[in-house]
Amino acid sequence: MARTRTTKKLAQRIDLNYFKRPTPLKRAKFWLSLALPFLALIWISWGGFSGDHRVYSSGRMSKAHAVLEKDCAACHVRTAGAFSAKAANAACLDCHDGPIHHELSLIGKKELACAECHAEHRGRVNLSATSNQSCSVCHSDPRAPYGPPGFASHIRSFEDGHPEFAALREDSLYSLFVRSSARINHAIHLKLIRRGPTGPVVQLDCADCHRPPAFAPPSTYSDASYVRAKVANTGNGGPLPGGAATLSLRHPVTGRELMAPVKFASACSGCHSLTFDKRFDSGVPHDKPEVVRAFVLKKFREYIAGHPNELREARDPDRGLTGKPLSPEVRVLTPAQWIAERSADAEELLWRKTCSQCHGLSFRYEGDPDKLPRFPPWLRSPNDNRFEQKPLPEIMVAQEASRLMPHAKFDHGKHEGFTCVTCHAKALTSTESSDILIPGIATCKKCHAPGPEHAESRCFECHTYHDWSKRKEVTPKFTLPALGTGGR
Repeated sequence: MARTRTTKKLAQRIDLNYFKRPTPLKRAKFWLSLALPFLALIWISWGGFSGDHRVYSSGRMSKAHAVLEKDCAACHVRTAGAFSAKAANAACLDCHDGPIHHELSLIGKKELACAECHAEHRGRVNLSATSNQSCSVCHSDPRAPYGPPGFASHIRSFEDGHPEFAALREDSLYSLFVRSSARINHAIHLKLIRRGPTGPVVQLDCADCHRPPAFAPPSTYSDASYVRAKVANTGNGGPLPGGAATLSLRHPVTGRELMAPVKFASACSGCHSLTFDKRFDSGVPHDKPEVVRAFVLKKFREYIAGHPNELREARDPDRGLTGKPLSPEVRVLTPAQWIAERSADAEELLWRKTCSQCHGLSFRYEGDPDKLPRFPPWLRSPNDNRFEQKPLPEIMVAQEASRLMPHAKFDHGKHEGFTCVTCHAKALTSTESSDILIPGIATCKKCHAPGPEHAESRCFECHTYHDWSKRKEVTPKFTLPALGTGGR
């Protein structure tokens, strides 16, 4: 007869008190639950008695502050036997000479605490590498309690919300102050071009004219006489017009960051001759008009003193102009008359052709001959008005902005592996000096983006948030024993 197996009979075979019997796993769990809290209590107590406060720390400190990991009181204020959660601002300023973030206090805004941007206990990180979130608290919302007035808002990161550079925006008033008055055609200079009226055909490179101040100007297309000369006109390459403020950097300038202003002596004089008369091989100084006039007069005085036979002039029949009275076939001039006539012709050539090729000249005396100063009568021949010494023209200073992005920092030295036209591609087609040739933000974003395969793109990479010109003296307060000479 087959045995009948029912659920009820099977349940009767199960020991309902199986969970009460001890097992090796249960014993291990029991002793661990007792031992671990006991060991943790011993570890915390030992840290408290030995003065090692790392057991209470939120994490390891940055490399610069690693020596303070055992001394919480150096940064945190102790109240009621416990340390404050955030480091005190005064504690940071006791060691660091940095001023506050911009001048927020001057406009009635809340002063930022150091710990709001420079967060510690994140491991061996660069403490000055602030997160984008720290910057976007103010810069992403114009209604923030201490948001920046006068700056673009809604900026969350370089990739999200950052506007085009101000110098390139048509709606920015700043773009009106960064245009040079010198007439430079980059497109022509970057093609095959003849060096001077009769020189060879050469291919110019950007570095032939543009060099950082740390490097000596190239001598390939320079004239030694102009390089050695001292000039009174130093207007080329002045400060940025418009009053835009630039925050001083913390580290000293190396001279490799930005490009030095282009100078005529080192970059242009080898090709652009300033000759003014066939009697002389040298050209006039590249200087103010009054200096040029004095040089021309001096050269002609010295020349006629050594060549008095040229005071007798025969009329050249090929140079007669229709509608103008003919001069006598032979003229005998005094030295003063000869100098006045030759200098007037030379100045006309210089002002109207040579200088105006690169500079904007203003001739205020045109159309008002009655007010012109004239040479004394004894210097003039009858019916000859060529000896009128006209007032000097006004030359627009070739003012060049020293920094096109005054609220950002840039270092050409860190980009020297790239060719110039990689970023300044607009130079190949630029025909006007008013063109702004710095790369746009889209060019920078090709390399500067999040991710390990790109260059750093966080805000601190390009922006300085402390004005280091206002750094203050710091009185040292630590000694080596206070920092802890033992341990690591």
